[in-house]
Amino acid sequence: MLAKITAVVLCVPLFLLSALAADAPDFTVKKIGEGVYAAISPDRSQAGSNAGFVVGSAGVLVVDTFEDVAPAKELLAEIRKLTNLPIRFVVNTHYHLDHTGGNAVFAEAGATILGHRNVRSWLRTENMKFFPAAKPEQKARVESLVLPDEVYTDAVDIYLGSRLVEVRYMLGHTGGDSVVIVPDANVVFGGDLIWQKHFPNLIDATTADWIKTLEKLEAGHSSATFVSGHGDLATPEDVLNFHDYLVTLRDDVANAQAQGKSGQELSDLVSAQIKQKYTDWGFQQFIPRNIQQTAAELKGEKKVPVPPTPSADRNGPGLAGHFPA
Repeated sequence: MLAKITAVVLCVPLFLLSALAADAPDFTVKKIGEGVYAAISPDRSQAGSNAGFVVGSAGVLVVDTFEDVAPAKELLAEIRKLTNLPIRFVVNTHYHLDHTGGNAVFAEAGATILGHRNVRSWLRTENMKFFPAAKPEQKARVESLVLPDEVYTDAVDIYLGSRLVEVRYMLGHTGGDSVVIVPDANVVFGGDLIWQKHFPNLIDATTADWIKTLEKLEAGHSSATFVSGHGDLATPEDVLNFHDYLVTLRDDVANAQAQGKSGQELSDLVSAQIKQKYTDWGFQQFIPRNIQQTAAELKGEKKVPVPPTPSADRNGPGLAGHFPA
């Protein structure tokens, strides 16, 4: 399947749902600034999520690598139509397979893969939970995922020649999320911290922290173009609407719990309220799980990935400062 270029100035995981729509275009490359491109994937495509890339004077930085090798190769081919500069870096915005499955393609092209330190710790372990009855080939797929070469703890700056790209750790979706900011283009790649008119995967989420992160992004980038992890390009209004969904979800679940509701009764009540307000959002199948997982979070019973202890972490102290390209 060929991508096309236009210009503009899970508990079923998403990467399994994509197999149901093999005839859809994998992604569309959209120019969103000078040398800045988003690769927007339709629902259930083979790409499985959104990605993007930034072209500087001395190289290219790629944000996320889709869910598998084939669409990642398509993305590399699209980059090569625009520039022959070396692929210097890949940033994995988080560990989920639908954003990291194509790492091998860019590693083979010579890129340094960068992620938050928790991404390296969780990539080959936590992804197994998406395959509760894993077949040997699924287990092998997860165990062969290419890990980040470099990790960071809080923030790192990358220079593609004179072009600055900021990578920042933010809380909410997984506990290992990175936001990639291109200041001179006013573009923010949000990974799965931003879902544009789509219900999110909350399997690893801490929604209280996520709401604060979205408020920080709204305040600091009030006129930016946002690249969501799923859905289309996002406006600041889309970010606000997603923030409001998480607030509404927490409020509705808390109110139902205060009424003594639980289990299916709670889910049915809150689901009806959510569906009435968000009728045009994608991934409606996530609504029941959103409710169940938020109920568990509010009760203090939700399990999320735990970062390794310093003594168990073999990745060193993490990066700080900046990378020159």
